[in-house]
Amino acid sequence: MDLNSLIAKLHPLERAVLPVLQKERELSAIARASKLDETEAMRALQWLENKKILTLKSKPTRVLVLGVNGKKYQQEGLPEKKILNVLTKEFQGMSVIARKANVSDEEVNACIGVLKRKSAIDLLKGKELMAKLGPQGDTYKQAFPEERFLKRSFPLPFDSLTEEDRLALDDLQKRKELVKVEEQKRITVELTELGRKLAATKIDGDVVNRLTTEMLVTGNWKKKKFRAYDVEINVPRIFGGRKHFENEAISYIRRIWLDMGFTEMTGKYVQSAFWDMDALFVPQDHPAREMQDTFYLSRKAKLPKLWEKIQKVHENGADTGSKGWQTPFSKEETQKILLRTHTTVLSAQTLSKLKKEDLPAKFFAIGKVFRNEALDWKHLFAFYQVEGIVVDPHANLKHLKGYLREFYQKMGYEKVRMRPAHFPYTEPSLEVDVFHPVKKEWVELGGAGIFRPEVVKPLLGFDCPVLAWGQGMGRIIGEYWKMTDVRDLYKNDVKQSREMKAWLR
Repeated sequence: MDLNSLIAKLHPLERAVLPVLQKERELSAIARASKLDETEAMRALQWLENKKILTLKSKPTRVLVLGVNGKKYQQEGLPEKKILNVLTKEFQGMSVIARKANVSDEEVNACIGVLKRKSAIDLLKGKELMAKLGPQGDTYKQAFPEERFLKRSFPLPFDSLTEEDRLALDDLQKRKELVKVEEQKRITVELTELGRKLAATKIDGDVVNRLTTEMLVTGNWKKKKFRAYDVEINVPRIFGGRKHFENEAISYIRRIWLDMGFTEMTGKYVQSAFWDMDALFVPQDHPAREMQDTFYLSRKAKLPKLWEKIQKVHENGADTGSKGWQTPFSKEETQKILLRTHTTVLSAQTLSKLKKEDLPAKFFAIGKVFRNEALDWKHLFAFYQVEGIVVDPHANLKHLKGYLREFYQKMGYEKVRMRPAHFPYTEPSLEVDVFHPVKKEWVELGGAGIFRPEVVKPLLGFDCPVLAWGQGMGRIIGEYWKMTDVRDLYKNDVKQSREMKAWLR
């Protein structure tokens, strides 16, 4: 590469650093010699590395850094040295000594122990603690190892400590915020052949980095030497704002159901057990109601007038043609408040508001639900569910399967199967599985079925086929990004969010 062409492209920071590289190889030394701060020096070295002028090497190392008190004592001197300087061979009260030395009570207590260990102080206990110079007092007035240690230049490489330094460090580390050992990276430079040639070349540092309005107005730009624009330099990648990739998928799923003529349902995370379970004919002794499956909250819910009708359905079936659960219905149980365990609670609330003249009607919801689950690659305790109902006197199981197949095909799943299952609020009931292309196994994505009369009749006021489904969204969308663990959706990793491919189907 032509040296003159390369020099013309050098930034002022690079021009400041290059002459120093003939003697210095360590980052902090380079920064001091070039009169730059370490951030500027590091930036210049990285730019020079991009130009193949040098190679940066990083090695983990332990260094000593000063704490708050260490910086203070480096400037003002150690408090024990101040006390030592006002001690005499006659006993004085410690309060007098502290005042003369301008040392706080907290520091006095620490200093007494330090000076006593060094035999630099003698103490006399009485009404007030008295002190005078000890046998080694005059010696330590002249030379104090900890004082000499603090005069060193910090950060200080741990490996450079002498035996005397280590003894001083042991004493200083026993005290608050004096000296700390930190793990840092030691950055060194190795010049390439091109770098050695360039470092030995005299480089004029007087170049202009940018054109200003003043230069244009005055015409001074004609007399200036401008740095050449480097079109080959590595530039930082710029990331524009975007939705979280999961929200991109939610928008796509919402569009699928809207395009199929569905209306979106929304509702609160916090619901009563009445709407979340009892209105859906879930028996009050069902295992899902236990604390291990449901997050319960304090206080009680206010019940709608409808609750007495639901009570009769549970106890004896009322006018649904069912015998119910043949167990007493607890008002206290139905008033409990919880984090909704499924978005089907929205379907129950929607049915309770519909009238005959509103039919046929189709609704969907995409919402977060909460289960007290053990975390693993396919289970979360908070996750999105895709919910839907079709309320139509002419609807049947074939229609239900058709809606679900259409949805999963649009989500990119070719292999879909439905198998018989049991849910308290649907009959017939189905489990929907898709074949996971990475795990090479069938993965359950949720339940579906036709609501039982025990659900529909008390809510809607008359019996009518209601197709219903609730699918776990995390498992549905994970395959698109080749995720084998649904927990990866919520890593809060900025790098992952920036690099994740956009949701396009």
